[in-house]
Amino acid sequence: MQFTHEHEQIRDTLKRYIDEHINPHVDEWEEAGIFPAHQVFKGLGDLGLLGLTKPEAYGGAGLDYSYGMVMAETLGHIRCGGVPMAIGVQTDMCTPALARFGSDELRKEFLTPAIAGDMVGCIGVSEPGAGSDVAGIKSVARKDGDDYVISGQKMWITNSLQADWMCMLVNTSDGPAHKNKSLIMVPMRDGLNGKLTKGIEIAQKIRKIGMDSSDTGLIYFDEVRVPQRNLIGQEGAGFVYQMQQFQEERLWAAASALVTLTECVRETIEWAQQRKMFGATLIDQQWVQFKLAELQTEVEALRALTWRAGELYVGGQDVLQLASMAKLKSGRLTREVADTCLQFWGGMGYTWENRISRLYRDGRLGSIGGGADEVMMGILAKIMGMVKR
Repeated sequence: MQFTHEHEQIRDTLKRYIDEHINPHVDEWEEAGIFPAHQVFKGLGDLGLLGLTKPEAYGGAGLDYSYGMVMAETLGHIRCGGVPMAIGVQTDMCTPALARFGSDELRKEFLTPAIAGDMVGCIGVSEPGAGSDVAGIKSVARKDGDDYVISGQKMWITNSLQADWMCMLVNTSDGPAHKNKSLIMVPMRDGLNGKLTKGIEIAQKIRKIGMDSSDTGLIYFDEVRVPQRNLIGQEGAGFVYQMQQFQEERLWAAASALVTLTECVRETIEWAQQRKMFGATLIDQQWVQFKLAELQTEVEALRALTWRAGELYVGGQDVLQLASMAKLKSGRLTREVADTCLQFWGGMGYTWENRISRLYRDGRLGSIGGGADEVMMGILAKIMGMVKR
């Protein structure tokens, strides 16, 4: 990938915003179990960073996806996983289908304010009984007059406690599981008073082992009325649209790990140079030198894979195989880097505020969310011709 001056400007602008407006507050937000999404997103929106790849007609920059990947990579400077994940939901998980297939009216109502940072969005796919098994969702939307009436549950929904709207995957017919689903824009709150839309209940704020600053909810929908014009694209095409969104989500996941992993290896080297033991420093042990060198080599291999996938994607190619590989590798490598570096930090690595221990907790989600490792391997097995039809 050949980076332009514009790529570097985006990287520098975002890193400066992170250093000034996010990292000084990360510990506080982690302790609180939530961060002020509207405030942070508005700052990013004012800098033009929430719509880099979105159409200019709706406030975006109209750039190719390489610019979105540069943003994802730079978000790795944030000293936790929850805040960058929430930003990624806004830019790369709940808005791609809306931007690509939504009507002009829908995009003006939901996409434009999301790009400006005036609205927070979330993506409603996972349910208590259907996470990686997207075809198994049970939420339904039946037609009544000019409305859809939605009932069901959504779980593990990032940003949902603060979201103004949800891009929601629901069953709109009794047809085959891959052809009966639709994406519908569901307002979560009344724009005038900020109260939850009638029929929507935040049943539970989910307490997780990591990603503490990211608000994650179990949401109930009981006969929620939404105009049929809130349908994205064609009815019954929601599964296909969501699979397309997943390609960008998985590229985002891999790109967003690169800087975090590099910085954690670097910080561990700095720690090992200072840590005295047995008459020398930890870094003087050849095993430590070799292991850290090996980890950084793995990070660079992931970087090459991720950017190769990104370059092909920008060129219009289907990158399902490479994006799935990058997602699989990033989740597993994050676990390896966090575990190995924590061991080198010793007792200090076992303290709650340590960045390595935070990556150890936060990074575990990488092999579960957005399609578990096993789903990625299943996709790869099919592409590689190992699955009987």
